[in-house]
Amino acid sequence: MTLYSWNVNGLRAALRKGFVDWFRQADADVVCLQETRMGDAQLPLELAALSGYTWHWSHARTRKGWSGVAIASRVPLTGVRELGVPPFDEEGRFLVAGLEDGTVLVNGYFPNGGRGGEHVSRKLQSYAAVLGQVHGLRLAGREAIVCGDLNTCHRPVDLARPANNKRTSGFLPEERAWLDHFEQSGLVDVFRRDEPDPDHYTWWSNRAGSRERNVGWRLDHFWVSEELAPRCRSWHEPHVLGSDHCPLALEIRPQ
Repeated sequence: MTLYSWNVNGLRAALRKGFVDWFRQADADVVCLQETRMGDAQLPLELAALSGYTWHWSHARTRKGWSGVAIASRVPLTGVRELGVPPFDEEGRFLVAGLEDGTVLVNGYFPNGGRGGEHVSRKLQSYAAVLGQVHGLRLAGREAIVCGDLNTCHRPVDLARPANNKRTSGFLPEERAWLDHFEQSGLVDVFRRDEPDPDHYTWWSNRAGSRERNVGWRLDHFWVSEELAPRCRSWHEPHVLGSDHCPLALEIRPQ
């Protein structure tokens, strides 16, 4: 099974930049999108051409044209729902779905703490909410996958200029500590497990040719439960344009 995750930074904009061609080429079983920026009445007709997929959406209710996540799947999903935490559901930030083998997938667009203060606090609350649900699932004997735009780099190797960003949201100690908690709870960052080297990023600023110079941040991740991790590999596709983020993939081998 192959899963993709991509913060498209506006799905309608991504559609104008080759999203449908990328989607067909990816040929994924499940595609998780973040920052779709659409409302219930704005679903693009172009998606109807992607036959064989069922779409699930969570749209922001309090602020139109903002946030939003989606899951497209050609394999059966069960119990698709939002996170069940009203502040994040109102912003369309999470979708939770069961895969065929009982694994639970969490697709998230975690808050940005860029304005500091309460924004960082809400971001940390989102980590706690997701990790609490993952912990409950694992206690019940179920494996979990958490993917999406986590909006934090875990270690210095995950951004081009760590020394310059120690006080910048996305690399604050309190944000990074929550990714330590992910590890301590039995989740594995599959990409970083296999790739220790620097210069692998998923987001680049639109300013000053950052992407061309590969001055980026690895904000987008796949975390999987340690029981599932041995069957997984993950990679980035930085050559795919259409957003300030690039797609990343997770392949799960059969047992």
